[in-house]
Amino acid sequence: MTKSVDAERTAELAALREAVRDLVAGSGGVAAARRRLEAPAGYDEHAWRLLGTEMGLAGLGLPESAGGAGGGMAELTVVAEELGRSLLPVPFLSSTVLAGQVLARCRDVPGAVISALASGTALAAFVGVDADGCWRPDQVPVQARQADGWRLDGTADFVLDGTSAQHLVVAARGPAGCDLYLVDAGESGVQRQALETLDASRAQARVVLTGASAMALTSGGEGAAIVDAALDVVLVVVAAEQVGGAAACLDMALDYAKVRTQFSRPIGSFQAIKHKLADVLVLVEMGRSAIDRALTVEDDPARLADAAAVAKVWCSDAYTAAATENVHINGGTGFTWEHDAHLYFRRARADQVLLGDATVHRERLASLFGW
Repeated sequence: MTKSVDAERTAELAALREAVRDLVAGSGGVAAARRRLEAPAGYDEHAWRLLGTEMGLAGLGLPESAGGAGGGMAELTVVAEELGRSLLPVPFLSSTVLAGQVLARCRDVPGAVISALASGTALAAFVGVDADGCWRPDQVPVQARQADGWRLDGTADFVLDGTSAQHLVVAARGPAGCDLYLVDAGESGVQRQALETLDASRAQARVVLTGASAMALTSGGEGAAIVDAALDVVLVVVAAEQVGGAAACLDMALDYAKVRTQFSRPIGSFQAIKHKLADVLVLVEMGRSAIDRALTVEDDPARLADAAAVAKVWCSDAYTAAATENVHINGGTGFTWEHDAHLYFRRARADQVLLGDATVHRERLASLFGW
C-alpha cells in the first residue's frame, strides 16, 4: 500500500470517527444510556435510526452484494470505540457485528434478511453461547432435529438484544455436528425473556426454543468454523469498545483532578494521582496497540485468532482498571448514582466476561501456541 493510499485511508477513518462522535453527542451521549431502562425496545430507537439507517452503519461489515455497506475491521473498530466512549445503547454490537459477521460467512442467507439488517429496519441476535457465556461448539445449548423441516429445542442465556431482534441466528447441535440456523423470532416455538443485567446500557435475554421452525444456513457441521472466524472479528470490536470506555474514564478522572482542590492545590498535582492517571494512560494506549496489531493481520485467520485473544485479554483488564480508578479519583461523588462513573464500571465488568473472560482467552492462547 502506497503512502498516498495510507493517507487517504487514514483520512476516511478519521472522518468516520468524527461523524459518529457528532451523532453520539447529538443523541445525548451518556444520558441516552440512562434512558435505556425506559426504552420499550431495549435500545435507543432514535439513536439507532440515525446511526444505523441514516448513516448506513447498520450494514457495516456486511457484503455489498447483498445490500450491506461493506467495510472491514478498521471501520467496525472505529465505530465501536466511539460507541464505547459514550455507552450509546444501540444494537450495533449485537446485530451488525455479532450476528452480522456470522451471517456474512454463510452461503444460504436470504437476501431479504441481509438487506433488512443493512438498512437498520430489522435486527438479528446470535444464540449459541453456553451456560458460562462462552463459545464452545461442543457445548451449545440448542439441539437441532428434523421433523417437517428443521426444529430447534433448547434454552440459551446471554443473548444480546434478544428481545428486540426479529431474526435469531442459532448455533445448534445437529446430526453432523454444530450448524447454523435462522429462526423467525416471532414464531410460536420461540419464547424470550428480558434479563436483569449489571450493565443497564445493554439488553440481554433468555431464549427458549421449543420445536421452533428453522432454516438451515450451514450443513455438515461447518457452523463451528464459521462462528470461530466471526468471533475473532467480534472480539477485536469488543476490545475497541473497551478502549473507548477506558479512554472516557481517563478523561473523566483527569478533568476532575484538574478542578478538585485539596490543601489549596488541584489533586492532579499530587504524585499519587499523577501515577494513577499515568498508569491508566499506559493501559489505554497498550489497548489501542493490541487492536492495531489485530488490524494488520485481518486477512490472516491464524494470526488474527491469537491477536483477537490478546486484544480481549488486555482490553478487558485495561477497561476494568480504568473504570475502577475513575471511581476512586472522583472520590465521594464517584460512588453516587447521579455520577456517570458507575455506568462505565458496570459496562467494564460486563464486557470483561462477554464471550469469555481473560482466563478463557489466555487458555485459548495457550492452545493456539501449543503450550
